[in-house]
Amino acid sequence: MPLNRLTSVLRQNLEAFEQEGRRKGPEAVVVGVLPPEGARGPRYLLEGHGAKPFLRMNSNGYLGLASHPALKKAEEEAIERFGVGPGAVRFISGTYGTHVELERRLADFHAREAAMIFSSAYATVLSVVVPLTTAQTVLISDELNHNCIINAVRLARPLEKMVYKHLELGELEKALQKAVALGARRVLVLTDGVFSMRGSHAPLAEISALIHQYDAHFAENALLVVDDSHGVGAFGPTGRGTEEYTASQADILIGTLGKAFGVNGGYVVGPGDLIAYLRETSPMYVYSNPITPGEAAAAGAALQLLQSPEGQARLHHLQAMTQRFRQGLVSLGYESFPGAHPVVPLLLRDSALTHRLVRYLREHGVLATAILYPVVPRGEDSIRFQVSAEHTQADIDEVLAILQAFRQDGLGTP
Repeated sequence: MPLNRLTSVLRQNLEAFEQEGRRKGPEAVVVGVLPPEGARGPRYLLEGHGAKPFLRMNSNGYLGLASHPALKKAEEEAIERFGVGPGAVRFISGTYGTHVELERRLADFHAREAAMIFSSAYATVLSVVVPLTTAQTVLISDELNHNCIINAVRLARPLEKMVYKHLELGELEKALQKAVALGARRVLVLTDGVFSMRGSHAPLAEISALIHQYDAHFAENALLVVDDSHGVGAFGPTGRGTEEYTASQADILIGTLGKAFGVNGGYVVGPGDLIAYLRETSPMYVYSNPITPGEAAAAGAALQLLQSPEGQARLHHLQAMTQRFRQGLVSLGYESFPGAHPVVPLLLRDSALTHRLVRYLREHGVLATAILYPVVPRGEDSIRFQVSAEHTQADIDEVLAILQAFRQDGLGTP
């Protein structure tokens, strides 16, 4: 059956995206990786660009572990033992020793009773929020939460859904008061740990204290649920994320294995009974294959590495390079959001100028990503730079020099 009527509408939508300056367009295809050489870190080869090397400033791999020998060895050994795929969902016959060992390590790392892993952090959020939402539950969410939280709230069927202004604890308290007035039995307050487009973090200690004040009003508790996918491994003195940075602990913590840990998958940690319930009710755990045994082994190796002297040295180097880049942007007169996380946005507040600078960076061998509405609020058009432990001082200075040249070339105005 021809789809001409549908495809005509879809084509019009794509054209509208293009005109509004928010179409993502063709994807850059990595076809090779050049190892570090001299004072520079690794460079990437892209399809269609021949031997031209690119410095990647848009990777979530904050610790630079994807090519680490220890991770590759762990995955290769697990593949030799178990093969390349799990072959089933967890409750049938898809649970391997590497899965169980990784869950044990994650629980220990976060000082929790238990952990469970999923195919991604996005799947984790959906599979935690929806099963824990009843007809007598109120969901309260920060307005700048990640799309996975937004969609989890959309899919759930609570008594009430509320959104509070970004980090406005006064509004959060009003939402809690409204939940009391509604007679809710359960409340889930949902927030990112690190907000992925800003690099800023939630004040978890203050949020947790506020929730605790109202907890007694709800028969089934008021709980703080934190997705710290950008924080875990890359933030805090030892890499334990926003909880460590703010000296606090969420009731339910969600993280990822696909960013700082350099592998793939997501996870949740919390009380044993909670995790046992989620194993019975989480749709993307019960009905979808887990990460491979090899990926679980590699993630376990990453977790072990982070806690070693080498891993801590990588984390400290990441922190130093982040500070160097942030200070460099300020000295050049660019605007950014304050913070200490390796997500460093450069705010241009103009979509055309943002696209122009992204093209300029690519022409000069730097990969960075334009972040436009609706991913961010209108007027916050920006370029999200992401610093990695793979970056050297020379790499950071190279990018800053290109940003300086952009202005000197007369291109840096709307």
